[in-house]
Amino acid sequence: MKVLVLNSGSSSLKYQVIDMEKEEMLVKGYFERIGQSNSFLTHKVNGETHKFEHYAKDHKQAIKFVLSRIMNKYYGVIKDLDELIGIGHRVVHGGEKFSKSVIINDEVIEEIKKCSDLAPLHNPAAILGIEACKKVAPSVKMIAVFDTAFHQTISQEKYIYPIPYEYYEKYKIRKYGFHGTSHQYVSNRVAQLMNKDIKDLKIVSCHLGQGASICAIKDGKSVENSMGLTPLGGICMGTRSGDLDPSIISYIMKKENLTSDEIENILNKKSGAYGVSGISVDFRDIEAEMRAGDKRAKLALDVFHETVASYIAKCGVAMNGIDVITFEAGVGEKGQDSRQEICDKLEFLGVKLDKQKNQDTKDFEAEISSKGSKVKVYVVPTNEELMIAKETKRLLSI
Repeated sequence: MKVLVLNSGSSSLKYQVIDMEKEEMLVKGYFERIGQSNSFLTHKVNGETHKFEHYAKDHKQAIKFVLSRIMNKYYGVIKDLDELIGIGHRVVHGGEKFSKSVIINDEVIEEIKKCSDLAPLHNPAAILGIEACKKVAPSVKMIAVFDTAFHQTISQEKYIYPIPYEYYEKYKIRKYGFHGTSHQYVSNRVAQLMNKDIKDLKIVSCHLGQGASICAIKDGKSVENSMGLTPLGGICMGTRSGDLDPSIISYIMKKENLTSDEIENILNKKSGAYGVSGISVDFRDIEAEMRAGDKRAKLALDVFHETVASYIAKCGVAMNGIDVITFEAGVGEKGQDSRQEICDKLEFLGVKLDKQKNQDTKDFEAEISSKGSKVKVYVVPTNEELMIAKETKRLLSI
């Protein structure tokens, strides 16, 4: 009972095969530089890493080669495609059309395409992966799991923007929220770790990586998310600005004579912690320069910590309280110093970290709050792939 999970980028492809009887990852890999002459695959199985330099002109060729590896006598985990119960695709934006995961058919594909204007960096890539699988593995059923679906429970007063209502009616401009698969997995997992019913918890889930979002989860449902119409909104991120005074955008466009595409590129790829520090998109590099005395590196991290802490507090308003805060994704799981800085700003809520536990915890599940903390704090490594595999299994009624 195995599921292939795919996460397609514009020139990349991440994959895992998961055994759903044990909920165990059997193999994972990353195909990079698809469409370029130097494309290659990194394939990890049985504790070993294999690199294959293989030219793939498109996603069809990339997926075909991936399938040849996972069915290979030496590098594989299945003998043929009949061992797969389905293929689960990560799709970033489902708009208002999709409030849950769905079995993929031609109608679903067309609806995902219609949402591409809302996620131009992500949805077209997902379509490439889906269309490629239709050609390479036509006998295997496919599921679409949407980052936005978990947030369809956010109430109207929180998702409507205070602009002319006609823009919502005409273009569906509203807050959607993202990283839903991660937030859903982590919130359920922390409830298990606490031995609590998730419906009895007010959870703030902090998915902190290159892309980052904060989610308020009450009664097991998303009631607030920091991201907005697109994944650009919300807190300061690795290269994304997060929320801004809207007039900043038009002001810079006029001063620099920029097009809308150019300003979007700046806000998505040249802003955030990288834009302030001028150092790197990697928080570890910025931290290293801060320790060496770089003032802009410190400023970038201060801005990041401030915006995260502020949004955690906002989530407390949305739920009228907080029982537990979770940290996940790259910075959330590995950034001990960032966790400390963020939680120090939340002492007024009764948040207190056990400094030793926090420093000792990296890449594994653990409570890091002190005994006297009114709000529990946990590190819970996210597992979006397992969540997608679970949805695939559920929808196919296996």
